[in-house]
Amino acid sequence: MAHPSAILLAVQIIGVVIYPFMEETRLGRGAFEVFGALVLALAILSVRHSAGPNWIPISLGVVASGLGIADAVNHAGVLLVLSALFHMLFYFWAAGSLMVYMLADQTVTTDELFAVGATFTLVAWAFAYLFVMVQEWQPGAFIAAVDPEAPRTWMELLFLSFTNLSGTGLSDIVPVNVHARSFVMVEQLAGVAYIALFVSRLIGLTNARQRDQLGGDRSTAAARPADPGADQR
Repeated sequence: MAHPSAILLAVQIIGVVIYPFMEETRLGRGAFEVFGALVLALAILSVRHSAGPNWIPISLGVVASGLGIADAVNHAGVLLVLSALFHMLFYFWAAGSLMVYMLADQTVTTDELFAVGATFTLVAWAFAYLFVMVQEWQPGAFIAAVDPEAPRTWMELLFLSFTNLSGTGLSDIVPVNVHARSFVMVEQLAGVAYIALFVSRLIGLTNARQRDQLGGDRSTAAARPADPGADQR
């Protein structure tokens, strides 16, 4: 597969669009977990060449998918927390592996550019699952402008994670206890650090490569022998 990071990013974006259709029914939640298993498989494929043993992401992904499907079939608080925990660990591991992949050399490939977006979405997913655990441990940890007393859905917590990580704001989902707020602050720091360390680095390397190519073209033109007949013409 030439660009696994591009495929992973595309599937995650598709997931953001179709997840709202899957939340209302048990069948939809089952389909959500099947789709999530596809995302996990693509994430494993994207990080298979990264440093570290491959059995770790594979094991985390298999356990996370199994617990997620079990929770969809027989919803229980313990299964929900365990599923969210293993999903969170997997996505953080996959994001870290892609970060190592992007830092491994001083050249920028097309797949590394797609990895920038894929890593961002992996981190957003990881924090969303962290918020799921916080809400299960402490009901009412997150409130919203609409139906504030109800537990926040997965899509609402994912929305909070995306808006928080990107620095666009907390939206209408608000953390109201100290633990929820502390994790939100950690995600804000992660978002700022990611842009500063990885996005700016890839932009700088891309600009440096373009300058080197331009300098090489000029050197080649200057090294060409002059046409001896140019003066006579």
